[in-house]
Amino acid sequence: MRRTTKSPVVRRLAAAAVALGGCLALAGPAGSAGAAPAEPVPTVFFGDSYTANFGIAPVHQDGRRDFCFQAKENYPAVATRRLADKSITLDVQADVSCGAALVQNFWQEQELLLPGLKVPPQQDALKQDTGLAVGSMGGNTLGFSRILKQCSAELREHPLLPGEPVDGDQPASACGEFFETGDGKQWLDDQFEHVAGDLEELLDRIGYFSPDAKRVLVGYPRLVPADTTKCSTAAPGQTKLPFADIPQGALPVLDRIQKRLNDIMEKAAADADGGAGFVDLYAHTGGNTACDGADRGIGGLLEDSQLDFGAKLPWYAHPNDKGRDIQAAQVADKVEQILNR
Repeated sequence: MRRTTKSPVVRRLAAAAVALGGCLALAGPAGSAGAAPAEPVPTVFFGDSYTANFGIAPVHQDGRRDFCFQAKENYPAVATRRLADKSITLDVQADVSCGAALVQNFWQEQELLLPGLKVPPQQDALKQDTGLAVGSMGGNTLGFSRILKQCSAELREHPLLPGEPVDGDQPASACGEFFETGDGKQWLDDQFEHVAGDLEELLDRIGYFSPDAKRVLVGYPRLVPADTTKCSTAAPGQTKLPFADIPQGALPVLDRIQKRLNDIMEKAAADADGGAGFVDLYAHTGGNTACDGADRGIGGLLEDSQLDFGAKLPWYAHPNDKGRDIQAAQVADKVEQILNR
């Protein structure tokens, strides 16, 4: 069975572990509420390309994980330093974030770009004494790259962006209607149901393997602004539009899809046994979308990123340095709030 943590016995064990962790926290010395943790907090960062911060150079190159494209200065690294400046020390046991990771790669190994190249399940980094687990997952399980390819004829020609369009027989120009009616809407509804179930399992597994860990699920930054007319102008120094050839009429549809994903992630965190924190990046990045020019925190779909492997790789709508810093600030604030409770 794939959902091993859904068995009644393991669920009861996980619930008991969470409850025990809560009791131990309540049994702390009087006057400890609101104080920063005195000892370093054993921490695991997990996630996909938005945690790894695909597009930001340089990247970690340690052989097996080279094609995770994990930036040395990703938001976990920057947030850890921000917290250290506030006398909150994270003892980072591991950062296993990896580009293209599905939620199921939290408990199943992940195949990378080259045949036979795999990385272990991300949950393997969890330890009994892990006190904090933080990361972003869900976009790849939803199939966001497939959604983008459904809406862009240009992206369909980019083999490095994983996935095929949902229905390659449908023209990219009709993608807005495709996702809001008929087979496209049904596909999307099924994907969202899958994401919700997998996120529930992910949070359960953290609670099971690391019963004292505070869990923080990090949402995704907003990609499309409320005023989509801003997307009809290239960013300073760029020639391509932020969303390339995606029809302007489809951009509000993409935004609604992203908002729905954000809501599902927030609900998963709220419904987790014992509760989990949620970082609502969507709510804090409306002025830093891919279409906000010099203020953009998202690199345009076909804008050159910092990665150069003989040729520049596009950002494919991932956070640039500014966006990474926003992620780090919001994550650090949430972690400080949770650890000081």
